[in-house]
Amino acid sequence: MSIIARRWVLTVGLTCAAAIVTLSAGVQPATAQARIGAPAPAFTLTDSNGRALSLADFKGKTVVLEWTNHDCPYVGKHYRGNNMQTLQKKWTGQGVVWLSVISSAPGEQGHVSPQQANKLTAERGAAPTAVLFDPTGKVGHAYGARTTPHMYVINGEGVLAYIGGIDDQPTARIDDLKIAKNFVDAALSEIAQGKPVSAANSRAYGCSIKYAS
Repeated sequence: MSIIARRWVLTVGLTCAAAIVTLSAGVQPATAQARIGAPAPAFTLTDSNGRALSLADFKGKTVVLEWTNHDCPYVGKHYRGNNMQTLQKKWTGQGVVWLSVISSAPGEQGHVSPQQANKLTAERGAAPTAVLFDPTGKVGHAYGARTTPHMYVINGEGVLAYIGGIDDQPTARIDDLKIAKNFVDAALSEIAQGKPVSAANSRAYGCSIKYAS
């Protein structure tokens, strides 16, 4: 191999290696902070009633984060089937804080105004503690949220106890709710009983979150 050829191969190799490092570095921050057994990433977001709410406001309480997009058929499955509302009412009635998070960027599917968010909550009979807006996607990326719905459970010590899908039926069919194993309900039940969460991770499914490009 000639000197020129060897230099070309070396240059290509270094370029590829740099690209791999850059990609890895770019991907890591989205998920590195959100890990089971680690403190949940702190945040402050504005809710649909104009209040600034922080995770720290709910210190000592179990908190559920539900990433949502009302136009997503997978989200629609859980609301049309009354599954999400039932969970919200069951657990907020027991002192759990339930925060629905919208990370859809302005102009993207799922983005709504505060008034529209409150109208959706009323029309669907939903019962979250608050609906939070994350238009820049900063909080969604900090948690590594990828889909709607993507569910997180934070225990009273501020530690992530569950990350993943709401259940084990990755479809948009309402009938599948009848046979689904609900991971979020199970995690909250175990936390309420003072037990460790036995299934702390699962595969999240749904529509991709429409982050700002």
